[in-house]
Amino acid sequence: MKLPTLPALIAPLLLALSLPACASRAAVPVYGYRVVHSYPHDTSAYTEGLFYRDGFLYESTGNVGASTIRKVDLATGQVLQQRELPPPDYGEGIVAWRNQLVELTWQSQKGYTYDLDSFRPTGSFRYPGEGWALTADDRHIYMSDGTPTIRVLDPQTLSQVSAIFVTADGNPVQNLNELEWVKGQLYANVWLTSRIARIDPASGNVVGWIDLTDLGPKPEETADPANDVLNGIAWDAKGQRLFVTGKRWPKIYEIQLTGPKSPR
Repeated sequence: MKLPTLPALIAPLLLALSLPACASRAAVPVYGYRVVHSYPHDTSAYTEGLFYRDGFLYESTGNVGASTIRKVDLATGQVLQQRELPPPDYGEGIVAWRNQLVELTWQSQKGYTYDLDSFRPTGSFRYPGEGWALTADDRHIYMSDGTPTIRVLDPQTLSQVSAIFVTADGNPVQNLNELEWVKGQLYANVWLTSRIARIDPASGNVVGWIDLTDLGPKPEETADPANDVLNGIAWDAKGQRLFVTGKRWPKIYEIQLTGPKSPR
């Protein structure tokens, strides 16, 4: 996503103001975090998508003319393999499905598929509206578009088959961004906030918040404080490790959740 508009800036502020009240009324748990380890991250990478597979991180970066898909060595941050997405497309979220990598674009209303091993293009697909992020379980692919609705896609056709409407204490959650499937829940960055929503995919209810306040660089340490924000979640199911990062952040963090905090 590009420079936030006024409505985009206001929505997270309203969400942030409402979260404590929501947590209090509905007793939605708010989890903290502990940093287990940090790893180097390319500060030119405007992170849009992130996932972990077979010992490597896969990352997609945005901005027209700077959009890429990458295979990254976690320990060193070295980009082992990369493919550029040429203008006018703006790269967004990615997910692996079997031997394919699937990529969204922001406003082109189309996505691309690649061979996961070689990054060789294998096809394209269309969808209405914007594309923000992707993740998958063993049956479906899930797609965010910045609204409270998470689209559910058929992995074979990449067409929408259903949708999940996400609410917290009955209120729609706007700006759902990067997604990850973690132990039967959908984790979603809420763009321009320090929060990750833990979503029950059956009901769409937010069943927990992860508060990552103070993680990552201070705004004054970033090149573009308005945009270099928390975004990127990856889950190592075998190792039970959770990774998070941000756009152009210098580190990727392995974290463990703490809490939850008691509602007031």
